[in-house]
Amino acid sequence: MAKQKFRLNSEKLLSFSAMAISFITLLIFIYQTNLMSRQNYLSIMPYLEISTSTSTTKHSFTLDLKNHGVGPAIIESVMINYQGKTYNLEDYGDHLFNFFASVEPRLDSFNAYSFATLDKGMAIPANTAYQIIGVKDSSDFQIMVSTLERLLDEGMKYEITYKSIQNERWRIHNNTDGPEKLR
Repeated sequence: MAKQKFRLNSEKLLSFSAMAISFITLLIFIYQTNLMSRQNYLSIMPYLEISTSTSTTKHSFTLDLKNHGVGPAIIESVMINYQGKTYNLEDYGDHLFNFFASVEPRLDSFNAYSFATLDKGMAIPANTAYQIIGVKDSSDFQIMVSTLERLLDEGMKYEITYKSIQNERWRIHNNTDGPEKLR
């Protein structure tokens, strides 16, 4: 059998060029799709933080959960670790104030205060603050501030787990500088 010599003619060159261009187009399409997917996740990322505010002139204290992200944060769980025990906020009717009152009986005598729940599934919209506890226009704010400081000094830790609308999960707690992404 005679060996055929490979000859490059215009038809073969045109076919090879078309296949190469198609392959390069496919790679660019995959890369752009990956970039769009990452951008989509970033465009809905919630970013929660706990914030306290105290005003001695107005005799007020607030504890807020702020979402500095661009998407809603959906609460999954709120856990508190205090004196070696872990408490689920659900056991206190999802009220952080109820937990504080269980460890500091003086809080039961408060007159001018408000508190909100942190129910599982609750969504905190982007760029909003959700007031968890507020003590205003009362000397009770001193008791609230000293109670919170004492609990933190005694090693109280909190952990809030939340997710985005695309089920990406994050956690914030005492020892983080920002949200920690969970797998």
